[in-house]
Order: sequence, then C-alpha cells, then structure tokens
Amino acid sequence: SSGINAEWPLRPGSAIGPYSQAVQVDNTLYISGQLGLDPKTMNFIDDTDDFFDVQKQAKQALENMGAILAAAGSSFDNVVKTTVLLKDIKDFSKVNEIYATFFKTPYPARAAYECANLPKYGLVEIEAIAIVGDIKDE
Repeated sequence: SSGINAEWPLRPGSAIGPYSQAVQVDNTLYISGQLGLDPKTMNFIDDTDDFFDVQKQAKQALENMGAILAAAGSSFDNVVKTTVLLKDIKDFSKVNEIYATFFKTPYPARAAYECANLPKYGLVEIEAIAIVGDIKDE
C-alpha cells in the first residue's frame, strides 16, 4: 500500500527538534541524521570522557540507525544512500573504520562533509535512505 508513515519514534528517546526520526513513503525509508546519543539519556555516550571520541559517537549513531531500520522492517543491507557529517574531516578514516563494520558490499552510495558544527556539538552525524522490503538485483 502507498502512503506516508511518520509515526515514530522507533527507539527510546525522542528527536531533539521538530522533525521525525524517520519517514517512510511507500517502500522508501528516509532516516534523519543520527548522532551518537544514548537513546535512554539523550546525551553522548562519552560525556564522561575529557574529550569526545568520534568512533564511539559513530558506533552509537549507527546503532541508533539500526534500531530505526529494524523497527521499520529493514536493515543495513537495504540502505542505499548515506550522508556523513563530520565536525572535522580529519576524522574521516576513523569513522570509516566503524562504518565498515555496519555495511558490507555493495556499499551504499555516500557523501561526506565537514561542517562548522553539529547539534549538541557532536562530532559525527549520519543520515540514510533505505528500502523496506526486498531489493531485487537485476
């Protein structure tokens, strides 16, 4: 059936602004940017450290994304496009190390950008577009 589904949140916690965590239109799922926030506290998982750890934040952001994918009946295998926003482009390879543990070939299309700042002063934010249902290789 067709239509728009924005009846989220799909995980504990809530969005930190006036937006949906994800919106599904037909079989396409648009996932809002995920930060490395603990869904129980909505704080960064490494708030207790003297400095933020980009790999910890990337791992948590992708775990949050995984919970949204699962709740929508999808998975990382069905992600077709991601956008990675970095506070510092020098963290690109560090984030890639974590990213590669969540995605496998064929990897989704991707763009990565350095930006002046991220919400809550995060170090990395990752958004995605996924397909809900089977993807047919032809």
